[in-house]
Amino acid sequence: MNRDFIGALLQLNAEKGVPQEVLIQTLEQAIESAYRRNAEAPENVVVSIDHESGQISVFREYEVRATEEEIEDPELEMVVAAAQKVDPSVGVGGKVRVPENVTQAQLGRIAAQTAAQVYRQRLREAERDVVYSQYVSREGEILTGVVQRTTENAVVLDMGKGVEAWLAVPEQLPGEAYRIGQHLKIFVLEVRRTTRGPLLVVSRTHRGFLRRLMEMEIPEIYNGTVVIRGIAREAGSRSKVAVESRQPGVDAKGAAVGQRGARIQAIVAELNGEKVDVVLWNEDPAQFVAEALSPAEVIEVRVDDEHRIASVIVPERQLSLAIGREGQNARLAAKLTGWRIDIRSDTGMAAAGAGVRRPSDGETAEEPVEADAEPTS
Repeated sequence: MNRDFIGALLQLNAEKGVPQEVLIQTLEQAIESAYRRNAEAPENVVVSIDHESGQISVFREYEVRATEEEIEDPELEMVVAAAQKVDPSVGVGGKVRVPENVTQAQLGRIAAQTAAQVYRQRLREAERDVVYSQYVSREGEILTGVVQRTTENAVVLDMGKGVEAWLAVPEQLPGEAYRIGQHLKIFVLEVRRTTRGPLLVVSRTHRGFLRRLMEMEIPEIYNGTVVIRGIAREAGSRSKVAVESRQPGVDAKGAAVGQRGARIQAIVAELNGEKVDVVLWNEDPAQFVAEALSPAEVIEVRVDDEHRIASVIVPERQLSLAIGREGQNARLAAKLTGWRIDIRSDTGMAAAGAGVRRPSDGETAEEPVEADAEPTS
């Protein structure tokens, strides 16, 4: 061991991205394993490598006991009086290292080969740990991978450094086709350890994917001038996003949509044509429900705070627009706001009499929708 070896470690550090401390610790453990196996050394043998010179030192590490009577195994324990001759600062219950008189020649060729094998194995493990730590910090972010292969259950993407991402069928956008070599943006749900290295579980249908796309495309959202207060999404079809401005004079909806819709269209293109409605968040539930039902016009919203039901009246011509195809618009509005929504037309209400009441079976244009609001973050 010499400075050239330390230089080689530094080169490995640069090539593999493994910290020098981890490399040296791995080598120490490898030599310990080899020495114990080939020299039939006791389990308390410890190997230390000087970070500057590369010098290897071998020690026996003893538990310090107060008296001879407390010692059960002399190979592993030492009385405090003897221990303090080696290290005056050590006390009862501590540990003391006694240098072993060992040379490189004594380790032998087999020991060196064993150390090399263990070192290579542990170096691979250290590399995997470094890569895992790099990716686990990226959970909840958007990354770009290259489509490597497709199976019946998933699309597998190459993320580089031997890392794969698993895009399962339920996490794929409906109707989206994937081709080998295609660069694809994905949202990292989870990073799992495997024997082959980290495996990324990813999605393109998660609400977080839309949130991160908007942060990437809209500077005002990225810097916090405009915040996303909630997202309701039916992936591949339609989404609603509630936004709020944190700075006076900034139009949150206008910033999100962009000039002539340029910003939102870029997001729609990434989502394979999924429609994205941007609505203004309002602390007044009635105003927020009315806004969430856009593009439909709303005449009146009456809220029942106790049961969290919003009874909405819209013009007759706007009834189908407010409900949406197969009830989608009302359903997404309910999920976004957290309110159950009953929609009636103004002519229907006039015919039924004054006041808003709960519609009876067969009379309602839209069945009540159970809300599932997105928490604000």
